[in-house]
Amino acid sequence: MFLKILSHPVFINLNFHMPMIVDLSHPLIMLEGENGSGKSTLLHSIYYALREEQVENYAYRLDKREVDLSKVVLFDAEQHNPRNNPSLYEDQPHMHEFLLTASHGQVMLSLFQETFPQLPDGSVLLLDEPEMALSASNQRRILKMLKELVDKKGFRIVAATHSPHLLNAPETYIINLDKHVNRNVTTAPLGMEGASTIQ
Repeated sequence: MFLKILSHPVFINLNFHMPMIVDLSHPLIMLEGENGSGKSTLLHSIYYALREEQVENYAYRLDKREVDLSKVVLFDAEQHNPRNNPSLYEDQPHMHEFLLTASHGQVMLSLFQETFPQLPDGSVLLLDEPEMALSASNQRRILKMLKELVDKKGFRIVAATHSPHLLNAPETYIINLDKHVNRNVTTAPLGMEGASTIQ
């Protein structure tokens, strides 16, 4: 399955060449790139295309014969963190108490253990920085969980990530946005590791 982006207001502004061809045929895809390279923008663009939503100045073509629109789920670890909305769980006392006492990382891990596996078989799960707030060992743990969702429940998963544990796994297919011309990524030196860059 391929997504062809013919026009996109953000990617054109960043000097990306149109059309962009995005290979979505792999079951476990990681979007890699520097801050500002367009990972989240591409992830949301995939979401709109899979759900056949129209966005101003965004033109695309998608062979979506395999996609059930009701099974496309976007999870942004920053915007959709349940800890930001504990009132939504007032009718679930155990969950409500957990959200009030657990760390950010514990809540994120519980999503992979309990919430995502409850999605229907064959779901398309789009994750924006799923490693947020997770330790290195838990990043390896969620990689195992993602692979199980693919193998046991037939999921397709696309994640925008900075995690080397997710990016370096042999099972993942990498789309590297740094290989494109992009005005938004700084080329100026940011200082040496270990040295102060504060003026």
